[in-house]
Amino acid sequence: MKVLIVDDSRAMRSVIGRLVKKLGHETVEAGHGREALEKLAGAEHIDIALVDWNMPLMNGLELVQAVRANPVHASLPLLMVTSETEIERVVAAIEAGADEYLMKPFTDQELATKLELALAARANRQA
Repeated sequence: MKVLIVDDSRAMRSVIGRLVKKLGHETVEAGHGREALEKLAGAEHIDIALVDWNMPLMNGLELVQAVRANPVHASLPLLMVTSETEIERVVAAIEAGADEYLMKPFTDQELATKLELALAARANRQA
């Protein structure tokens, strides 16, 4: 499985990337939402995206909205991975189309569980 990690923090992309690789998956990285859209439009197949909220150029919520508005990527599983903990933010992300929401900091097991749940949501949409 190929996981797109979208976060403006290189350190956070590295931390998340190590955890994802430990789970046996490949990673692709983007530093903001616009770069993530470029990666999605490219030739690489992406199976799921892990999206931070606070980023320059295009934030995570805007990215979720853009992905859901594009029929080519509308069923891509999206997992918000962010330090935004307010319930209003969680609701806004889910209403925009995020499949799951994971708050930083998190454990390896929490990330693994949320990845599975987001992938299951995609499978349910396609069934």
